Amino acid sequence: MAYLALRGSGQVNGVSRLHGRVSRRIFQPLFPRWPEAEVPVQHVTNGVHVPTWDSSDADKLWTESCGRDRWRGTLESVPCMNSVSDENLWEFRRKGSQSIVGFVRRRLAQQRLQQGASLEQISAAQSVFDPQCLTLGFARRFATYKRPNLLLHDPERLARILTNRQHPVQLVVAGKAHPQDYDGQAMIKQWNDFIARPDVSKSAAFLADYDLDLTSHLVQGVDLWLNTPRRPWEASGTSGMKVLVNGGLNLSELDGWWAEAYSPEVGWAIGDGQEHGDDPNWDAYEANELYDVLEKQVIPAFYNRDQRGIPSGWLKMMRTSMVQLTPRFSSNRAVREYVEKYYLPAAAAYRCRTESKSLLGIELTNWSKSIAQQWSNVRFGPVTIREKDSQHVFEVWVSLGKLDPGDVEVQLYAEPRADGAVFRQKMTLVQAPPGSVGDSLLYRASVPATLPASDYTPRVIPFHPNASVPLEAVQILWQH
Repeated sequence: MAYLALRGSGQVNGVSRLHGRVSRRIFQPLFPRWPEAEVPVQHVTNGVHVPTWDSSDADKLWTESCGRDRWRGTLESVPCMNSVSDENLWEFRRKGSQSIVGFVRRRLAQQRLQQGASLEQISAAQSVFDPQCLTLGFARRFATYKRPNLLLHDPERLARILTNRQHPVQLVVAGKAHPQDYDGQAMIKQWNDFIARPDVSKSAAFLADYDLDLTSHLVQGVDLWLNTPRRPWEASGTSGMKVLVNGGLNLSELDGWWAEAYSPEVGWAIGDGQEHGDDPNWDAYEANELYDVLEKQVIPAFYNRDQRGIPSGWLKMMRTSMVQLTPRFSSNRAVREYVEKYYLPAAAAYRCRTESKSLLGIELTNWSKSIAQQWSNVRFGPVTIREKDSQHVFEVWVSLGKLDPGDVEVQLYAEPRADGAVFRQKMTLVQAPPGSVGDSLLYRASVPATLPASDYTPRVIPFHPNASVPLEAVQILWQH
C-alpha cells in the first residue's frame, strides 16, 4: 500500500528528519540506480496542539509571561518565558507535582476497587508517591520495538534508584497492549509484578486503561518523560512533546523527534545515534546507560538545591526547553510547514496542469512517454578532464537519440558530504566542432579542484521544468 501511495503522489514526506532518512532507504527499490539521498522523500516533523495539553497552571504562567496570543502567528520562538523568575517557575512545577500525586492516588484507588482489591489495599493507594520527589513518567502502547521494559533490565538497580532515602524517585507507568499482542501483555505483567514488591509499591504505580484523560494528567504533572524505543523504529512520537509546555523534561533514545530535538541544554539522551537491530547485548548496554544517566545526571540535577531550596540547574534546562522546543514542536509549526512546503506548491502545480484544458498536463504526459520510449537510446561518448585555473574542466559527449536536449539535464554528481548535502551541477551544452562525434552533443562544466576529479561522475536525468524528477520520471544514466 505504501508503494501504491508513493506512485500516486506528487509529494512524499516522513514525520521526522530521521523518519525521512529511513523512508528513503525503504523506498530505494522504487528508484533503481538513484542515490538513496535523492529518493524523493522529505520530512515534516510532527507537532502537538499546545493548548490541548497545557495544564491550567501552565496556561496561567504562559499567559502572564507571553500574552494570550502566544500560540498564534509564526511561533519562531517564545523568549518571553526567560523573564519568569526561578521562584515562580519552581512554584509552577511544584503545583504540577502535587497535581500528579493526587491524580495517581485517585486513579490507583479506583483501579484497585474495580479489580476487587481489599479495603486495606484501596486505602493504601492514598499513601503512594510524594509531591516533593522527582516524578518520572512512562506511558505508551506496549509494543516490543518501544522496549517498555528496558527500565526493568536490572530490577534491583531500578529498585535502589526508586527507594534511595536521600534522593527518592517515583515512577508512574501507563499503557496498554493490543489484544493479540501477547508479548506486550507479558511486559505489562512484568511491570505489575515489579510494582507489587513491598519495597517499591509506594514509589511506582502502573495505571491501566491508558486514554486521553490519563495522558493529559501525566504530561502535565511529571518532571521527566522517559522514552526507550529501538532506533529507528519510532517514526516521530509526540508524547514527549506534550510535556514541554508544562515544564517537563525529556530523557529518550535518540530516535524519532528527539533525534533532532536533543541537545545537552534541553534534556538527556541514550544511544549513540546508530542502529543496532534487536541485539540483546545492545539493549543491555542502553539499559545500563539509562540507569547511569538517571543516577549521575538527572537525579543530582533535580536535588542539587541552592540557598533558596531551588534546583537552579534543573530550572535553567527546563526554561531552555520551554523556550526552544515548545514552539518548534507545536502544530503551528508543523501545519505551517506542510502548507508552505507541500500544500501551496501542490495546489499551484495542479492549477498549472489543468488550466487551458489541461494543456500542461497533456504536455507532461507526452514528455513522460517520450522519455520512457527513447531512454534506451541515450548514450555517453568520450569524456575528457583537464585542469585550468584550479578547476577541473569536464567535457562530455552525449548522444540523446530522438530526445530533444531540453528533455534532459546532464549533470556532474558527487557523493553526499558529511552534512548530507548532495553535489550536483548542471553541465552546459556547448557548440560542438563540426563532424566531431556524429550526432553527439558536447557538454561542459567546471568544478573547484579541491576534490579529486575521480569524485565526480557525469550523469543524464530526465528534465521538465514542471515535472518532479525522479518521482514522475525514474530514468537515470551514469557515465562509467
